[in-house]
Amino acid sequence: MPSILSSTREIPKTEAIPKHVAIIMDGNGRWAKRRFLPRIAGHKQGVEAVRGTIRACIEREISHLTIFAFSSENWRRPAEEVKLLMQLFLTALEREVANLHENGIRFRVIGDLSKFDPKIVACVRQGEQLTADNTRLYFTVAANYGGRWDIIQAVRKMIAQNLNPNIDFSETDLSKYLAMADAPEPDLFIRTGGECRISNFLLWQLAYTELYFTDTLWPDFDASVLDKAILSYQQRERRFGRTSEQLANSQQEIKDIILSEHKI
Repeated sequence: MPSILSSTREIPKTEAIPKHVAIIMDGNGRWAKRRFLPRIAGHKQGVEAVRGTIRACIEREISHLTIFAFSSENWRRPAEEVKLLMQLFLTALEREVANLHENGIRFRVIGDLSKFDPKIVACVRQGEQLTADNTRLYFTVAANYGGRWDIIQAVRKMIAQNLNPNIDFSETDLSKYLAMADAPEPDLFIRTGGECRISNFLLWQLAYTELYFTDTLWPDFDASVLDKAILSYQQRERRFGRTSEQLANSQQEIKDIILSEHKI
């Protein structure tokens, strides 16, 4: 597994376009309610928004897209809604994975799949295997996922594979066992629906991610809303613990190096 840069241990290279965008897709139920439709109609429209977001990410050369589809806390919702969400998840898997593969997109699911119907798990694994070698976009779906669950499962794996109790474990040791160990940390986090919290999503990985909250309900999310989020991201100073002056000096050093390399 390649070594992934940690924003708390090294200073990552930043670019105008985020490499990794993570999204909490909130507002499907409210979108449906405003139209006097059942909540599941909002979730179905939300699938369309996912398709559009995938296209927009590819067009903007974003390499990683991670979406929060179903949290470990979402089991608390009404049983009928959960049942319909599981049916929608299965239908989306059956319809979309082949299309993802045809477009060169790598698909995977992170989270505890043990609670899902075996048919859903089989579709997930088949999709992951089918698309494993694709590199155009790394598309990750978090399902029955929680940031605390991720850290706990990583600790358990780390201890199980390192039985010496005297080992002084480090951040680097633990990070190798996280669900997204092979992906860069998100540069930009987006939450739709007007809520301003991260809701147990990628707790470890979001340490230095730029956060963007929008009132747009997820079914209405499109390329223009994504561009607003990217514009906001571009206006941030990504200091990673440094001062503004240090950041400015670092950027000037990079410019000087580029100019010297292109001198005739």
